Amino acid sequence: MAGVSATGLGSGLDIGSIVSALVNAEKSPKTAALNADQAEATSKISAIGSLKSAISSFVDSLTNLGKAETFGGYSTKRSNFDYFTATASEAAAAGSYKIQVDQLAESQKLATGIVTDVTEALGSGSLGFTVDGDSFSVDIDGDDSLQDIVSKINEAEDNVGVTATIINGDAGAQLVLTSNETGTANNITVAATADLVGSKLDTLFNNMTEIQPAKQATVYIDGLLVTSNSNTLDNAITGVTLDLTDADPNETTTLTVSANTSKPKEAIDAFVEAYNEMMTTVKNLSSFNADTETGSVLQGDSTIRSIQSQFRTAISSMFDTGDGTMALTNFGISTTREGTLEVDSDKLDDALKNNAVGLTQFFTAEDTGFAARLSAIGESYTQTGGILDSRNESYERKLDRIADERERLDRKMAAYESRLTAQYNAMDLLVGQLNTQSSTIQARIDSLPGLVRNND
Repeated sequence: MAGVSATGLGSGLDIGSIVSALVNAEKSPKTAALNADQAEATSKISAIGSLKSAISSFVDSLTNLGKAETFGGYSTKRSNFDYFTATASEAAAAGSYKIQVDQLAESQKLATGIVTDVTEALGSGSLGFTVDGDSFSVDIDGDDSLQDIVSKINEAEDNVGVTATIINGDAGAQLVLTSNETGTANNITVAATADLVGSKLDTLFNNMTEIQPAKQATVYIDGLLVTSNSNTLDNAITGVTLDLTDADPNETTTLTVSANTSKPKEAIDAFVEAYNEMMTTVKNLSSFNADTETGSVLQGDSTIRSIQSQFRTAISSMFDTGDGTMALTNFGISTTREGTLEVDSDKLDDALKNNAVGLTQFFTAEDTGFAARLSAIGESYTQTGGILDSRNESYERKLDRIADERERLDRKMAAYESRLTAQYNAMDLLVGQLNTQSSTIQARIDSLPGLVRNND
């Protein structure tokens, strides 16, 4: 608001202070009302943000709870971690197995004779390689060295599983071929066709030495022999994959396969925790403090009542599991007097052990299952353009209206100030004129002849 500079020269009044006081008296109540409305709208926007965040976290907690794989499958436990790892699929069955890893599968290795210069040309021709019935070949130019041949073998697009390398020993260098796959089925056969019989290409590759024989993995499972070309055993135990890492025929490892309970319990605990946090947030935003006789920012709000009603109804509802209808209480999850959830671990463990199918269907049934139903309720409030967004936008519009009202009030008060200033200045001018006239009249009276002035 512009400052008032009138001094009241004619009347002696402080016109600026008078105008400011009158303007403030008119403006202050309206400003206070706008401030209160703005504070209320701002606090409700903040409260709705907190509410939306709590519901979103709850909906996120339902993601794993709604997946069938969370409740399926088996876990494995080993008495010794030195000889293999084990993973179990849904096709596995609970059981215990005694496993001895007698021998690991190994790849065959072949070596050429020794050469003293790996850059020396070996002669032209071709090399053919066969592994488990598949073959490929490389052409050798007359100036190709041992190094060049290594590159040609490894870079061949149709290479069927052979890796070449050079080993530099004290006596010289040797080219070593390694089968990429373990087991006796993957032995390497090499045939060198040299353009010149007796060339180094001919003598090196047609007289290769086996420096490491291929081996099959040998494992005893509950005394039964299992052999494999690979160190990964997929079918030795139904639904269980064994990855062999070491061997010792004198060591026995006990493998226990059991129904997986850790993942579903973690998912259920996360759901319960998120639900309780959400309901605590809802309660805090809508409660009334009897001691201070003040209500929370969303006390009595219809949206709050709707959220509480919808979730509590869903939490206590029965759901079809295919084997009949069940509720959370069937799995040891109950509602407390405060409206939160708590878990009876023993009852949940019993359900996971004896009613896994029903429990899985209860939580994961598409569209009609527990997780899907609660997710739909939560998303109706949190999705873009959803209920909470609409409420938030209404308060944002209210803040815009308050800002507009402040501008109108400022314009109105500026006009009011100008009008008062003009009125008081006019009054001041008139008083000044009257004072001047009074002084003039008094001076003329004083100048009349025969007038005796009484100075006492």
